Amino acid sequence: MSVTIKSAREIELMREAGRILCKTHEELSKALKPGMTTWDIDHLGEEIIRSYGCTPSFLNYNGYPASICVSVNDEVVHGIPDKKRFLQEGDIVSLDAGVIYKGYHSDAARTYGIGEITPEAGQLIEVTRQCFFEGIKFAKSGNHLGDISAAIQKYAEKFGYGVVRDLVGHGIGSQLHEEPEVPNFARKRRGIKLRPGMTLAIEPMINGGSPEVVWLDDDWTVVTEDGSLSAHYENTVLITEGEPELLSLVSDEN
Repeated sequence: MSVTIKSAREIELMREAGRILCKTHEELSKALKPGMTTWDIDHLGEEIIRSYGCTPSFLNYNGYPASICVSVNDEVVHGIPDKKRFLQEGDIVSLDAGVIYKGYHSDAARTYGIGEITPEAGQLIEVTRQCFFEGIKFAKSGNHLGDISAAIQKYAEKFGYGVVRDLVGHGIGSQLHEEPEVPNFARKRRGIKLRPGMTLAIEPMINGGSPEVVWLDDDWTVVTEDGSLSAHYENTVLITEGEPELLSLVSDEN
């Protein structure tokens, strides 16, 4: 396995990519409302990304036809924006986006409630977000990758939620997906030892019910097998000599 260690220059470019991606998510979150289409979200997201002189990471990546993955309710990830898919009061929507700045990627996802949502949906969103923060407590030089994964799983399962096994996080840099894979669940092997300069996209994908998922006929959209809600939270993370740096979370969100 070849895990790239980023140079100071590369980290600076990824830091700027992350800052722009964070701004993109902030602007998208303010625009969300009942009655808008998932295509509206994608169109706005691409406009924002390009306004900063960046390119959307996802557009045409392996054939994906949009800039923002917009996944509603039981859709886990990779929902394809559609002019006929309207958001409704009570929906939850996961927005996964990436930007390329001067050849370097950042990748981040958030799940939002549309209008008034149920307490159960709100808890799923908050627990999924907290899973990320439980995981990155272990995102330190000298720890093993599996320490992050185990912490995410342990926190999610305390609430009886299902941790998706079929999709994982990943390394990131000059490529959107690099080594290593970053699972949200423990494996027998503890994984690689973390070193300063590694950059990881850590992304809990948590289902309100079973962890099992299925792919729809469009070959992209992944949904929960049992129809339960799903939430997604992701940031691009830099391993340092000390505490991890969240490259795609630069405002005081946490």
